[in-house]
Amino acid sequence: MATEVENKPLTTEEEKKTEQPAAGADKKEDGAAAATAGSAEGGDKKSADGDKPVTENHAADVGGGDAATASGAGTDAAAAPAKKEKEVKPTVHKTNFEKDVVYLYQFTRTPLLPSMSPYCLKVETWLRLAGLKYENIDHKLKLRSKKGQLPFVEVNGEEIADSAIIIKELAQRYEKDLDAALTQEQRNIAHAMISMLENHLIWVQLFWRSKNPEQMIKGYKVNLQHALGSRLPNAVLNFIFKFQFGRKYLQGSKKVKAQGLGVHKPEEIEEFGKQDLKVLSELLADKPFFFGDEPTTLDCVAFSVLAQIHYISDEVKYALKEFMQENCPNLVGHVSRIKERCFADWDDICTKLDLNAHLPKPEPETKENKEGADTEKTAEQDKNESEKELEKDNSNEKTEKKEEKPEKAAVEENKEKEEAAAK
Repeated sequence: MATEVENKPLTTEEEKKTEQPAAGADKKEDGAAAATAGSAEGGDKKSADGDKPVTENHAADVGGGDAATASGAGTDAAAAPAKKEKEVKPTVHKTNFEKDVVYLYQFTRTPLLPSMSPYCLKVETWLRLAGLKYENIDHKLKLRSKKGQLPFVEVNGEEIADSAIIIKELAQRYEKDLDAALTQEQRNIAHAMISMLENHLIWVQLFWRSKNPEQMIKGYKVNLQHALGSRLPNAVLNFIFKFQFGRKYLQGSKKVKAQGLGVHKPEEIEEFGKQDLKVLSELLADKPFFFGDEPTTLDCVAFSVLAQIHYISDEVKYALKEFMQENCPNLVGHVSRIKERCFADWDDICTKLDLNAHLPKPEPETKENKEGADTEKTAEQDKNESEKELEKDNSNEKTEKKEEKPEKAAVEENKEKEEAAAK
């Protein structure tokens, strides 16, 4: 009712006045008529009670609208949900998608490891361990999820963003829980270790990258021209990247400082990273994977983070890499085991920088078609050349015959002259 906007109890006189528009709405099926009645009643109330004319009129209009919907606007009510569904219909970049294929949007490849982003490498490693069919989309770093993140995936016309949510959603949807055999205690340990890796050790790495963008490019041998799909020379792109990386591109320094780690001295941050590596090494001990003989989600996350340290070029001095090699050799072995198990095409990936080296390529058919076309073309050329030679021979023969005719005529003429002289 109109007075609900005011949140006041009805007086006796007001109850009588409000009954009239309600009765008019019951008698008339036209919602517009009910709205008019409510508005007119609001005008009467304005005369009787001059304290709140604006509020009372507004409330009466709202009441009239509600009455119209209740009495006869069933069609409008049905149309409203349909319109709402249309507005929330998901939009994806891959419109011609194949059912149940996971389309992964991530960073481009580098010559030393499949992705410089631990989050992207984490998702791709998990997809391979889970055995799900996926395809990378080469977007040249131009796209982001609706949350503004990379990586993100699209599955059956739906976008899923954030690496942790991606793994959780896909594991539930396709029943691919790598942690199904873990006890609750092991799950708790895994959760704590993943939090340490992603909320601490990754930030130690990001601090180093944001402070040393040139060393980062050199350390991962990044070809920015290929990564960004740009025609500008690499020297120009390197300069721009060096200038913007810590400020605009990832706002690395600001993010690390906002996270809390960046307020410390570089040597203190380096020590934090070494402590994290030591904890991981002690948890792994002499096991092939963190919880036994089979890799779990923790192994995916650890590999994706440790690979960023282990595969940086020896041309660049990186304290965490040296520490891991000297003091945590079991972590180096862990990285190698996950690589061998999940990335048999590692060399192809890093050599060709192919985002989809794992997918079969239709090269044999294309080659056969080309070879067939070339063979057909060669045969046709030989045929044409043979025909031309034959025509040439025929032409020469005709020319010879034409030349022979005058000679015969001259011989006969001389013979006739000799016979005439003898007579």
